[in-house]
Amino acid sequence: MQTFVHYFLHIFFPLAIAIVFFKKEWKKTYIILLATMLVDLDHLLASPVFEAHRCSINYHPLHSYYVILIYISLLFFKKPFKIIGIGLLFHMVTDLIDCLFMYNHCADCMAASPAIELLKGISSWL
Repeated sequence: MQTFVHYFLHIFFPLAIAIVFFKKEWKKTYIILLATMLVDLDHLLASPVFEAHRCSINYHPLHSYYVILIYISLLFFKKPFKIIGIGLLFHMVTDLIDCLFMYNHCADCMAASPAIELLKGISSWL
Protein backbone atom coordinates (compact mmCIF):
# COMPACT_ATOMS: atom_id res chain seq x y z
CA MET A 1 0.00 0.00 0.00
CA GLN A 2 2.84 2.39 0.85
CA THR A 3 4.42 2.03 -2.58
CA PHE A 4 1.09 2.57 -4.34
CA VAL A 5 0.35 5.72 -2.31
CA HIS A 6 3.87 7.05 -2.85
CA TYR A 7 3.82 6.74 -6.62
CA PHE A 8 0.18 7.79 -6.92
CA LEU A 9 0.99 11.02 -5.07
CA HIS A 10 4.15 11.61 -7.12
CA ILE A 11 2.66 10.92 -10.56
CA PHE A 12 -1.13 11.02 -10.67
CA PHE A 13 -2.10 13.53 -7.99
CA PRO A 14 -0.04 16.32 -9.64
CA LEU A 15 -2.17 15.72 -12.73
CA ALA A 16 -5.28 16.37 -10.63
CA ILE A 17 -3.68 19.54 -9.23
CA ALA A 18 -2.89 20.73 -12.76
CA ILE A 19 -6.36 20.02 -14.12
CA VAL A 20 -8.31 21.42 -11.15
CA PHE A 21 -6.27 24.55 -10.39
CA PHE A 22 -4.65 25.38 -13.74
CA LYS A 23 -7.35 24.40 -16.25
CA LYS A 24 -6.15 26.53 -19.17
CA GLU A 25 -2.50 25.51 -18.84
CA TRP A 26 -2.88 22.08 -17.26
CA LYS A 27 -0.45 20.29 -19.62
CA LYS A 28 2.36 22.80 -19.04
CA THR A 29 1.63 22.81 -15.30
CA TYR A 30 1.68 19.03 -15.12
CA ILE A 31 5.06 18.90 -16.86
CA ILE A 32 6.44 21.47 -14.40
CA LEU A 33 5.02 19.53 -11.45
CA LEU A 34 6.60 16.31 -12.75
CA ALA A 35 9.90 18.13 -13.34
CA THR A 36 10.04 19.07 -9.67
CA MET A 37 10.75 15.39 -9.00
CA LEU A 38 14.29 16.20 -10.13
CA VAL A 39 14.71 17.34 -6.52
CA ASP A 40 15.37 13.64 -5.86
CA LEU A 41 18.74 13.96 -7.57
CA ASP A 42 20.09 14.79 -4.12
CA HIS A 43 19.57 11.11 -3.27
CA LEU A 44 22.66 10.44 -5.41
CA LEU A 45 24.75 12.17 -2.72
CA ALA A 46 23.79 9.57 -0.10
CA SER A 47 25.66 6.38 0.58
CA PRO A 48 24.07 4.02 -0.14
CA VAL A 49 22.02 5.82 -2.78
CA PHE A 50 18.92 3.80 -1.86
CA GLU A 51 18.01 2.53 1.57
CA ALA A 52 14.54 1.07 2.01
CA HIS A 53 13.90 2.46 5.51
CA ARG A 54 15.40 5.92 5.14
CA CYS A 55 13.24 8.99 5.50
CA SER A 56 14.18 11.64 2.93
CA ILE A 57 12.90 14.56 4.98
CA ASN A 58 15.78 16.47 6.55
CA TYR A 59 18.20 13.75 5.41
CA HIS A 60 18.97 14.79 1.84
CA PRO A 61 20.11 18.40 1.22
CA LEU A 62 17.18 19.38 -1.02
CA HIS A 63 14.76 17.78 1.44
CA SER A 64 16.02 19.74 4.48
CA TYR A 65 13.86 21.98 6.63
CA TYR A 66 15.86 25.06 5.57
CA VAL A 67 15.42 24.42 1.86
CA ILE A 68 11.72 23.67 2.40
CA LEU A 69 11.41 27.27 3.65
CA ILE A 70 12.76 28.40 0.26
CA TYR A 71 10.14 26.23 -1.45
CA ILE A 72 7.47 27.96 0.63
CA SER A 73 8.80 31.36 -0.45
CA LEU A 74 8.31 30.36 -4.10
CA LEU A 75 4.55 30.44 -3.49
CA PHE A 76 4.74 34.24 -3.26
CA PHE A 77 6.17 34.66 -6.78
CA LYS A 78 4.38 34.60 -10.12
CA LYS A 79 4.12 31.58 -12.41
CA PRO A 80 6.10 29.45 -13.10
CA PHE A 81 7.86 29.88 -9.73
CA LYS A 82 4.59 29.44 -7.86
CA ILE A 83 3.95 26.16 -9.71
CA ILE A 84 7.50 25.01 -8.98
CA GLY A 85 6.95 25.82 -5.29
CA ILE A 86 3.70 23.88 -5.27
CA GLY A 87 5.41 20.90 -6.91
CA LEU A 88 8.38 20.93 -4.53
CA LEU A 89 6.19 21.30 -1.44
CA PHE A 90 3.83 18.59 -2.59
CA HIS A 91 6.87 16.38 -3.19
CA MET A 92 7.99 17.00 0.40
CA VAL A 93 4.50 16.20 1.71
CA THR A 94 4.48 12.98 -0.32
CA ASP A 95 7.88 12.00 1.09
CA LEU A 96 6.69 12.89 4.60
CA ILE A 97 3.66 10.61 4.15
CA ASP A 98 6.08 7.88 3.08
CA CYS A 99 8.13 8.49 6.23
CA LEU A 100 4.98 8.25 8.35
CA PHE A 101 4.14 4.90 6.76
CA MET A 102 7.61 3.65 7.69
CA TYR A 103 7.44 5.12 11.20
CA ASN A 104 4.03 3.59 11.91
CA HIS A 105 5.24 0.24 10.61
CA CYS A 106 8.48 0.24 12.62
CA ALA A 107 9.16 3.21 14.90
CA ASP A 108 12.46 1.71 16.09
CA CYS A 109 13.69 1.52 12.48
CA MET A 110 13.27 5.29 12.20
CA ALA A 111 14.94 6.15 15.52
CA ALA A 112 18.03 7.61 13.82
CA SER A 113 16.05 9.62 11.26
CA PRO A 114 16.79 13.36 11.26
CA ALA A 115 13.02 13.89 11.09
CA ILE A 116 12.21 11.64 14.07
CA GLU A 117 10.76 14.44 16.23
CA LEU A 118 8.51 15.56 13.38
CA LEU A 119 7.35 11.98 12.81
CA LYS A 120 6.66 11.48 16.52
CA GLY A 121 4.72 14.73 16.69
CA ILE A 122 2.58 14.02 13.65
CA SER A 123 1.96 10.41 14.70
CA SER A 124 0.83 11.43 18.18
CA TRP A 125 -1.46 14.07 16.65
CA LEU A 126 -3.05 11.55 14.29
